[in-house]
Amino acid sequence: MIKKEMGIGLVAGLFANSIGFTLCVFIFSALSDQYLGFSTTVKASIANDSFGSLIVLGAIPNLVLFFLFLKKEQVYRARGVLLATLIAAICIAISKFG
Repeated sequence: MIKKEMGIGLVAGLFANSIGFTLCVFIFSALSDQYLGFSTTVKASIANDSFGSLIVLGAIPNLVLFFLFLKKEQVYRARGVLLATLIAAICIAISKFG
């Protein structure tokens, strides 16, 4: 039961992080002087060494999801969201030092 709850939290956290990342890319793409598109914006952020910043901004919905699970007293799901945030941090470390 515990693994199932943590798995649900992990999937929810990864989904929230991917939605947040996608929204950040589209927002930064729309705010630029010329509309570059999704893939071009991601490639430009990798070239400018700001890809980790996009991942960090994409992880903000995990914070909301984490506290929502805690408020509903679903601690193991909150742990799963925390694990998803740790995976995002590892991705950032790989992008910075890899």
